[in-house]
Amino acid sequence: NPLAGKETWGYVQVRDGAHMFWWLYYADSETAGYKDLPLVMWLQGGPGGSGSGFGNFEEIGPLDKDQQPRKTNWVQAASVLFVDNPVGTGFSYTDRPDAYATNVAMVASDMLVLLQHFFSERKEFETLPFYIFSESYGGKMAAAISLELTKAIAKGTVKCNFAGVSLLDDYGLGEVNSAAEAVKQAVEQQQFQKATELWSVTETVVEQNTNGVNFYNILTQEPDEQLTTSAGDSFLSLLTRRHIRPLHGQSLSELMNGPVRKKLGIIPQNVTWGGQAEDVFSNMAGDFMRPVVDVVDQLLSAGVNVTVYNGQLDLIVDTMGQELWVKKLKWAGLSTFNKLRWTALDDPASPGVTGAFFKTYKNFAFYWILKAGHMIPSDQGPMALQMLKMVTQQV
Repeated sequence: NPLAGKETWGYVQVRDGAHMFWWLYYADSETAGYKDLPLVMWLQGGPGGSGSGFGNFEEIGPLDKDQQPRKTNWVQAASVLFVDNPVGTGFSYTDRPDAYATNVAMVASDMLVLLQHFFSERKEFETLPFYIFSESYGGKMAAAISLELTKAIAKGTVKCNFAGVSLLDDYGLGEVNSAAEAVKQAVEQQQFQKATELWSVTETVVEQNTNGVNFYNILTQEPDEQLTTSAGDSFLSLLTRRHIRPLHGQSLSELMNGPVRKKLGIIPQNVTWGGQAEDVFSNMAGDFMRPVVDVVDQLLSAGVNVTVYNGQLDLIVDTMGQELWVKKLKWAGLSTFNKLRWTALDDPASPGVTGAFFKTYKNFAFYWILKAGHMIPSDQGPMALQMLKMVTQQV
């Protein structure tokens, strides 16, 4: 059974044949009870990366993948809800091949069903500040989910205190600026599937010219086995190898399909953690390059607090690319925001040493985390926790 008052989990059928898994950790703070702290939903990237697995045990959950307490974890400052989305991710599953989501509109629709169920079943969270945090492609999904949630709250179909969304984004929340002109033209012509194929080609060129730089941290290289490509590899198999398999390492898969599965006690016999991840990824391929800058604009106009955060050493979601798409916003406060100076933040782990820069104006904020790659909580845990506290207005 779930530990009373500490954690709980379950499934929600969000559509016919589509089952979404969620896992909630109640805030465990020395200074406040969970009812005095916010609720944070964490969305992993991919698409096909598992929040209940990678986000939980590799990044922000109370235990690491060796089942040892994590010194710096987000449950110290918030209750954390991990959701394996889109359906087919992690322990979420579909009953048939046509039940996968194919675009962020379907992803958002599915998530609204889950959130409606979650808040109606757990009314103690209805009034607590609710934030959505996301990483990588999760940023694109989080933006779309946030807009639909804002509409649902206005209609009264979901009861919650939605307080903001934080995006560590990629794959065309703005322009795919690191790719060749051909990718840009394909996006402008709304040929999103073609743009995805060209993105894969561009990544291969980058790999060949940098001796296999790691797209998620430019100070490291890819393992040799991830660099081997054959002429017959499809663009989707290349992208899957680069962006899905690193989220499903052998030791994590063994943990999730062994001790964790046994502990949860509700996973159907025919469901394997991560078993449908590549299908999730391939079904969303036509949507990767479709920009959602207009969605962020709508969120800002609606008064939703929007935070963008980025790791200094990230190549796939580089800071220059982030700043480029931010400059495309039509938000009325943009010109004032652009003129602001960056404010330095001390690294909590090394007082006196700058760990990040940020700037904020009205309901928009941007954090630039130093010495961090794509997986910011993994690379700079104390700084990421400090950012969480700032975004959720605890400091």
